[in-house]
This record gives sequence, C-alpha cells and structure tokens, in this order.
Amino acid sequence: MTTEQTKNQELREIPIEEKLKALYHLQKISTAIDKIRFLRGELPKEVKDIEDEIAGLETRIDKYSLDIETLGAKIAAQKNGISDARAIIAKKEEDQKNIRNNREFEAIQKEIEFQTLEIELCEKRIAEFTHETERKKEDVEAAKTRLAERKADLEQKRGELDSIIADTRQEEEELLAKSEGLKSKIDDRLLNAFNRIRKNARNGLAVVSVERDACGGCFNKIPPQRQLDIKMHKKIIVCEYCGRILVDKEIDNEEV
Repeated sequence: MTTEQTKNQELREIPIEEKLKALYHLQKISTAIDKIRFLRGELPKEVKDIEDEIAGLETRIDKYSLDIETLGAKIAAQKNGISDARAIIAKKEEDQKNIRNNREFEAIQKEIEFQTLEIELCEKRIAEFTHETERKKEDVEAAKTRLAERKADLEQKRGELDSIIADTRQEEEELLAKSEGLKSKIDDRLLNAFNRIRKNARNGLAVVSVERDACGGCFNKIPPQRQLDIKMHKKIIVCEYCGRILVDKEIDNEEV
C-alpha cells in the first residue's frame, strides 16, 4: 500500500462526526475567503484584460511601423525607377541626333515612350504607397493614443488591486493555512465531493445547517426523522433537493 493509500485509509477511519465538523468549518473558512476575493471583484480580470490589450496595441504599433518602413523602401525603389527611366530617355534623346534611318528613329521613339509609361507607373505607385503610408501613420498615432490611455488605466487598476490585496493579504493567508489544515483531516473522496458541490452551488455553499426545519441552502423542508439522523452525526447526509451536505446548528459551537 502506498503512502497516499495509507493516508486515505487513516482518514476514512476518522469518525463521521469529526469529518462533519471539519467540513462545516472548512465551509465557513471557504466562505470567508470568497468574501475577501469578492472585494477584489472584477479587478484581476480587468487588469488582465488591459494587459492583453496593451500587448495587442504594442504588437500593432510594431507591425504598422514595419509596414511604414517597407512602404518607404518601395517608394525609394520607385523613385530610383523614375531616375533610371529618365536617364534612359535622356540617352535616347541624345541618340536621336545621330539617327541614320527611320527604323532607328522608330526604335528610339518606342523606347522613349516605354520609359515615359514606366515613369507614369512609378509615379502612380508612389502616390498609392504614400497614401497607404499616411494611413498607416494615422493608425500608429491612434494606437499610441489608445496605448497611453490604457497604460494610465492599468496603473490605476493595479493600484486599486494592490491596495485591496495589501489590506487583506494577511487575513487571506491565515484563512488559507487553516483551510489546508482542515483539508488534511478529510479523505479525498469526501473533499472532492465538497469541492464539486461548492463549484455547482450558486453561493458556494456545500455544507449548510438545518434552519427552522429546512435546508439552509435551498430552504426545502426536512422530515423530522431525517433531522434526527443529522443530529446523530453518524453518517454524511445530503439534501435530497439541492445535494448540499447537511449538519445541525450545534456543530457550529464545536471545535475541530
């Protein structure tokens, strides 16, 4: 038998009454921890969302900046193309002075016309690339403005969250330590059931006491015989309506 199996076997041998006490006090501590974390509200999620948005904006700015550099290189290439075309035109116009026949004249004229069209095409591309560059620059400025706003929001939200955490850290750590101590007295099967019920319960209550002959969780009436069984602490009894673990109010006064 492994150490873990031995431990679970020992825990299963603990009287049901002791387990019920541990479960009830674990519930009280868990509820107290829930209240502390409720104070933080949506702040942790808001901080994470803002951090993600900031990372996205920074990535967008980097991409747009790279796009602007690429467009700048494309514009420079088109300008070089215009310079080359003009140089060819100048040379061809010079060659026209030494034409020997109509065939040479037509060939030179066609080359001049072709290079003129190349210049027009390059100028068109430069206009398109320049327009796209301006649009990208506007996008970068908008993203930078949004980035500055979100960084200010992040600083504020982090300050609020840090303040709440600082105020409640010691209390939460003490409660968590007590919680772990109680969990060590409960076998895995029962602890898993407790966690499952807590997860599914709207208010996080997995263990409730009997209040005015009714379940403290769903408020449905509990038959007298079942209430007597609950008071006996001889077995784990769950509400037949909501599935929560039921204990009597007297257990609240007993130490674990």
